[in-house]
Amino acid sequence: MATQKLYAGVKLRETRTRLGLTQKAFAEKLGVSLPYLNQMENNNRPVSTGVVLALAQEFGFDVAELSTGDAERLVTDMREALADPVFADTMPPVADLRLVASNAPALARAFLELHRAYRQGHERLASLDEALGREGGSVTASPWDEVRDFFHYCDNYIDAIDRAAENFSQKSNIGGNPEAAAITALDRLGIRVEVAETDQIRRLDREAGRLVLSAFSPAATRRFQLLHQVALLTQNELFEATLDLARLQSGEARQIAKIGLANYFAGAALLPYNRFLAAARDTRHDLKRLADIFGASIEQVAHRLSTLQRPGAKGIPFFFVRVDQAGTITKRHSATRLQFARFGGACPLWNVHQAFETPTRFLRQLAQTPDGVRYISLARDVSKPGGSFTAPVRRYAIALGCEVKHADQLIYADDLDVTNAAGFEPIGISCRICERSECHQRSVPPLERKLQVNPDARGVLPYEVGR
Repeated sequence: MATQKLYAGVKLRETRTRLGLTQKAFAEKLGVSLPYLNQMENNNRPVSTGVVLALAQEFGFDVAELSTGDAERLVTDMREALADPVFADTMPPVADLRLVASNAPALARAFLELHRAYRQGHERLASLDEALGREGGSVTASPWDEVRDFFHYCDNYIDAIDRAAENFSQKSNIGGNPEAAAITALDRLGIRVEVAETDQIRRLDREAGRLVLSAFSPAATRRFQLLHQVALLTQNELFEATLDLARLQSGEARQIAKIGLANYFAGAALLPYNRFLAAARDTRHDLKRLADIFGASIEQVAHRLSTLQRPGAKGIPFFFVRVDQAGTITKRHSATRLQFARFGGACPLWNVHQAFETPTRFLRQLAQTPDGVRYISLARDVSKPGGSFTAPVRRYAIALGCEVKHADQLIYADDLDVTNAAGFEPIGISCRICERSECHQRSVPPLERKLQVNPDARGVLPYEVGR
């Protein structure tokens, strides 16, 4: 397979501007001519190996920041948006979308925002939603989607909050026990912690100075909720500053995002960055061992692995997703080129759906996406019991994976033949944008392709997908 050329004009311009250098001075330090630098900054030429090395040697630049992950996310999102029937036959070539994502990412995001507003307005009109007439009939982005996009486009890593959580863990931990550290922090604030048989996972009574946690919750959940409450009570100034930078469009989105930031702090305090990264490497990313070491849940560990994107100390780029039994994605993040559908469910060929059939077992899958990239994916159910016979059980499954080139760092890949191309199962992102012409699990036709219907013949599908 040919090596993918690296176009990173926007990153080069941002780096030069941050350093306060002219194009001429920057070109001299990189050892290239001024016209050559100009061509690279405008994505007319790929970034050469010599320039990458010069960036690292001259400026200590983390070359991983030149990756096209963010651009690929935008390309995937634009392709899905353009698959909307409203655009009919106007789908631009993928090469054009990549140019927009690389050269004009702000324009790409504006287009996605516009399409999202259109889609929500269309859905509200179709369902006669009462909200259509609110605020003078204006259509605003869903607060939930807005917050999800905020984390999505900052790579699910927020440096200031991550470091604050790590600092809390280092300074306040009592014998390596984050639960005791959280209780001590709350005690200083005049809040006592109680565990009781209640259906609410966590409830703070500010007047009584009492935090009640559910006895039905697993210990890992109680630890997380304790740290979440500590975050809300002690990190408000940091959260508000972060939210100001996020520029969310509504107060509701801001409230949702604040809960997300508190969750982020709790996860980063329970699994502090440097210590967790070292343990992940030592255990070769054994989720069960990491959960035991840190007193966390499998889901907490898997999610944390997908956030290890600190500049200069990055972990393996993982994707992480959680789905319910209907296949609806309830959590998603990817530091890889694999991006998830913004709307609808995940590809049915993906092993995450099979995890419901094998409780407590890890399922492994070698998979290949339509762009030719190969992954190793790990799936497991993470159902959450309600605590009593009559209480409902919340059923979820998670998947964690990375590109197969990192397989040697995973304990789960030890007996898999990652060199055998035939061992990789074909998976996609969303049926409506999937390029595969032959798929026995296709639920809807791809909107980008012409269909051929033959009344005299029937295969697995009642139509054939044109190439």
